[in-house]
Amino acid sequence: MVILKIGERQVREDLPSFIIAEAGVNHNGKLSTAYKLVESAKECGADAIKFQTFRAEALVLKDAPQAQYQKKYAKRKNQFEMLKELELSFSDFEKIKDRCDKVGISFLSTPFDVESANFLGELGVDAFKIGSGDFNNILLLEEVIKFGKPLILSTGMADEKEVKRVVFYLKSKKFNDFALLHCVSSYPAPYDEINLKAMEILKKYCPVVGFSDHTKGIHIPLAAVAMGAKIIEKHFTLDRRLKGPDHKSSLTPQEYKKMVKEIREVEDALGKKKKELKQSEKNTKEAARKSIVSLKKIKKGETIKREMITAKRPSGGIDPIDLEKLLNKRAKVDIEKDTIIRWKMVE
Repeated sequence: MVILKIGERQVREDLPSFIIAEAGVNHNGKLSTAYKLVESAKECGADAIKFQTFRAEALVLKDAPQAQYQKKYAKRKNQFEMLKELELSFSDFEKIKDRCDKVGISFLSTPFDVESANFLGELGVDAFKIGSGDFNNILLLEEVIKFGKPLILSTGMADEKEVKRVVFYLKSKKFNDFALLHCVSSYPAPYDEINLKAMEILKKYCPVVGFSDHTKGIHIPLAAVAMGAKIIEKHFTLDRRLKGPDHKSSLTPQEYKKMVKEIREVEDALGKKKKELKQSEKNTKEAARKSIVSLKKIKKGETIKREMITAKRPSGGIDPIDLEKLLNKRAKVDIEKDTIIRWKMVE
């Protein structure tokens, strides 16, 4: 069985999914807010909280335009100005990791440049998360795999050909400790473009797959878990009314807690590949299933015929499925009308 180990937590087919609260830049450049996000994510039941580590100068050209969703929620002249305001220092991330260790939640962060990747590797992230924008960025991938830590890759904006190329690159470097997340890089992502069945394609290239969600609400991650996603990533904010590019497409703590709870309920409901009578059904079976019952008095020695019997509740006698076995047998005793017929009563 393929196992991905993130911190102390194993991610594999027969275990609950690994849930990542994607804080991203929802700290708005404030360490105190980052601390609150860490503590709240832990209270919500997330397995990990993920941030974004970058140097604006290394990430984007100073005149690079904003994406449409960024313009709507973070009105700046360009990406550089927006990102500079959302930047945390390496020292800040050291403190954030310490806080994660203290509260007992895995610390993850997405590096957006080589310098940040090296910093996170030395800091000791439990795993590297690579965003969809860098899915095919070999310059960054070659840096992170040097640390030998698990790698989680979002595949937004990629087609199968691109997935195949990136997986081939990783395996050519003898690196197999990775997971692929299906993702649609739109904020919010329209439901009719989510295509959760794409996870089946990803499973051709990687045994551990998951879903990085940008839809509104919590029902799509629940569906993803039901379809086999073993990692769920969802944006997380303290308050959707805050200014910033990702708050509007994020869940609040109350919503996130509900999502985690319902994911765990879905996982409980999935069960095992086995059809059996459950403990909670036993009493219902006794009351709701039927037994073969006499429609008239059947005298001792009389042959049982179809017109003499019917099926009525409760169970406990001869099952209706055994009708053919019962027909043409003889009554060993007098059987009164409306009596449950048992095998000991016939021969």
